[in-house]
Parts: sequence; structure tokens; C-alpha cells
Amino acid sequence: MEIDDKSGGMNTRQELIGLTGCTGYIGGRLLPLLEQRGLPVRCLVRRPEHWIGRIGPNTSVVYADALDRDSLMKALEGVSVAYYLIHSLGASGDFEAMEYRAAENFAAAAKACGVRRIIYLGGLGDANANLSTHLRSRLQVGHVLRSGGVPVIEFRASVIIGSGSVSFELIRSLVERLPILICPKWVFTPTQPISVEDVLEYLLAALDLPDGENRIFEIGGPDQVSYADIMLEYARQRGLRRLIIPVPVLTPRLSSLWLGLVTPVYARIGRKLIEGLRNATVVRDHAALEAFAIRPRTLRDAISRALINEDRELAATRWSDSLSAIGAQGRKSQARVGNRIVVSRTIDVPVPVEAAFTPIRRIGGKQGWYSPGWLWHLRGLIDLLVGGVGMRRGRPNPEELRPGDPVDFWRVERYEPNRRLLLAAEMRLPGRAWLELEVEPHEGGSRIRQTAVFEPLGLLGLCYWYTLYLPHQWIFARMLKGIAKAAREYASSSQEAVPGGLTPDLQVRR
Repeated sequence: MEIDDKSGGMNTRQELIGLTGCTGYIGGRLLPLLEQRGLPVRCLVRRPEHWIGRIGPNTSVVYADALDRDSLMKALEGVSVAYYLIHSLGASGDFEAMEYRAAENFAAAAKACGVRRIIYLGGLGDANANLSTHLRSRLQVGHVLRSGGVPVIEFRASVIIGSGSVSFELIRSLVERLPILICPKWVFTPTQPISVEDVLEYLLAALDLPDGENRIFEIGGPDQVSYADIMLEYARQRGLRRLIIPVPVLTPRLSSLWLGLVTPVYARIGRKLIEGLRNATVVRDHAALEAFAIRPRTLRDAISRALINEDRELAATRWSDSLSAIGAQGRKSQARVGNRIVVSRTIDVPVPVEAAFTPIRRIGGKQGWYSPGWLWHLRGLIDLLVGGVGMRRGRPNPEELRPGDPVDFWRVERYEPNRRLLLAAEMRLPGRAWLELEVEPHEGGSRIRQTAVFEPLGLLGLCYWYTLYLPHQWIFARMLKGIAKAAREYASSSQEAVPGGLTPDLQVRR
């Protein structure tokens, strides 16, 4: 099915694009890039209802399960180019057999529906070597797709560096938490990392390749390095001193269990990844540099971009969005977002949003922090003694805030009137910290959400967090109750309390 070209996008015929894996790491980043180019996209997902309100005007969502060929036949009808970004790395059981069956179903359905091209992202690895099950499966999926009769553009990548990628999270967690890394010999296996942004460029550029036969492109950055080199470069950019000590014996199973304790990667995923690290994953065929005008970033630039992008993405996103994804709405919760520790709590008050936000916009300075003031001044004194700014700055305006304003030892990073205040800590800490306060309408009144975020710097940062965990929880809980009390008093004095709303007693959600 062809659609008239009215947007001047990359794909001049404006053919319908089928996208699998849009809930995954690569697919989730590829979808908005396709939408930005005005391309019509059909997302193939198992839970279409979760995508209500999350897609652009040229995007549709349909049900499809790669293990159900009939559902694929319906979903791929009219699709001209299909992205195959399905991966069963986290599945239990025989994931190789599952991947084989899914690829076989997809190839057959694509052929039957007249799909013109399949674009697949696989993994690097020498097919003649004794590959791990993970890397062998990646190559096998590409072979199965090509066997279906639809031309396939296959990209093979090694370690993908980007905020949120499994490889990057594994590396970061190890480096941040362990000053001495006792590692097996696999950390010295050569690899050729590539930035996630460069991977996405390749995937988009594949739309413009001329029709024809199957093509395989090995893609990677300009640096051939080891996992140890990647960890040391990350440590350098984060200002950490790290010592790597290799050990001769550490089985993949033991290594994966160890990773499960010190990183956010599940043990079964860690084991599959580690088994693959015994194989060199470097680019041997440089056809991609000839076929595309893309020149991938260096390892240094890739890590730098990952850190910058993470800050930008998380600053532009509500912390509670990440918490909602794991079912932490409406109660006190602690979770991890990347390397950050996020603690969120809410309280409901029977007042309009403007009244609920009033004490938030007045926070700090002479108004104080709606909790025992002597504790805040003690923290400010300690900060002064170690060379920090302390509490002496106050705030420039007692009633209004703007991004960039100092508020005691915080600074306003984001401010949305009657909705959101995000403060970044400027006191001396073994890490970085943020405090976010949000207000939203809720059941005839308002819900106030308080989120404290801490990004620990190394082992010292983790010790700091857990040593002061209980005092911090008490202080922040008192603060939230104090804000709610001030909101009710302000509404009462302004005669703005909501009739028939919540009961007079504050409803704290934990």
C-alpha cells in the first residue's frame, strides 16, 4: 500500500512502515524519529491498549505476537518496509527456539503480505567461531529472515553505548559501585562499541537503500577496545578511580549471579551476555562505511553523549513516569532509574491545584522547608564547613520562582507554575541529588507528589545514601505533610477549599 508523499520525508514513496519492538530500547527510540520525519508507521505490539495517547497522528497500533503467525498476517497487511527488532534475551526457557520460531513466522507473514524489505538489527560475531548461544541466535535469526524470500537489510552491532542500554547499565553499575573490580578474563575480549544514536542513523538510512538483494552490514565505532577499556573510560568521565584485577577462573554462571547482586541486570540476562563476551565482536567488513555517509562516534564521545542525553531526558521527564511503569503509583516507593535512587510519596488534599501549589512556589528562604528548620540549618552549616554554599543564599523572590534561581543550597532546574518544581542540589555531596514537587487534580481536590532522587558517586555515595536513609525519610515525610497543611490553610484563608472533596483528614499515600 502506497500513501501519497506530502511530507517530503526520507522515504520518498511514503510507504507504510511496520515496527516491531517499539516497547524495547531501540524500537522505542526509533519510533519518534520515524514520526518526526512524517512517515506513516504501524506498531506491532501485544498490548495495543497501553499505547493510547502515546503515538503521533501518522502512527497506528495493532495487535501482533511473533509466536502467532495469524496475528502477523493481519498486522503486516499493507506494510512495505518492516523493522524486525524482536529479541528474547530476557525470556526464560529455550530462548533460541523461541527466537527461531518468531523469525520464521515473521518471514513467512512478510512474504505472504508482500512486504518489500525487512530491516533487522542483530549482533556481531564470527559465524565460524565457537559462538555463545546468544550470539549464535542473533546470526540465526538473520539467516531465517533471509530464507523467507523478502530482501533483508541486516545490521550487526557489538556493544551499544547509550543511556538505558543493557550494556551501558551493566558497565555503569559495576564502575559506580565497586572501587576495585575483580573480573574474569572476558573483560579483555576485543569489541567495537557503537553509540545508540549511530545505530538509529543506520536504521533510518536503510529506508533509502535501493531495492535489491540481501545485505549484511557490520557496524561499530572507530575504536576496537575491551570491556575493561570501556569501564575505565566511563570512570574517567565520571571522575572515579577504579582498579581492575583479572582472575583466571570465574564461570559465566558465577559471574551472572554476581552481576545480579551489584547491577540492575537480571542474572539470566547477565549470563547470556557474559557467555557472549568470550567471543571477539569487531567489524571485519567495512561495507557500511562505503554504503552510508555515517561516521560513527568514538568511544569517548559515545559515553559522553550517553551521560548528557540521560540528564536531558530525565530532566524533561517526570520521575513519577518511571515509577508508574513499575506500579508504584499512589504510595511511598523506592526504585532505580538508571544509576539513580528514586523515592516518591504522595498526599491528597481537598483544595484546588493553585492552592496546593502555593506553598511549593514559596518554599525555602524565610518561608523554610515545612519541616524542622533546625535540621535544615544544621545541614547548611555542615555544608559550609566542607566548602559548600550552605543556607545563606535564600531566594531572590519570596513569591515567585524562575529556572536558574537559587533556593538555599538548591537551584531551580525546572519550573512549571501550578504543576511542577524541580530543584537540583548544590550542597557538597558524594553524588548528585534532586527534589521534585508536583501537583495534579485528583478526586475533587489535588494530589501532591514529592520525589527525592539521588545519583550516588561510587561506593562512598551509596554509603552516604544508606547511612542517612532513615533521617531523610523522616524529614521528607514531615515536609510533605507540612506542605499539605500550608495548602489547606491557604485555601481556607482564600475560601478556596473544594466542597464535597476529600475528608478534612489528610490522606497520605504510602
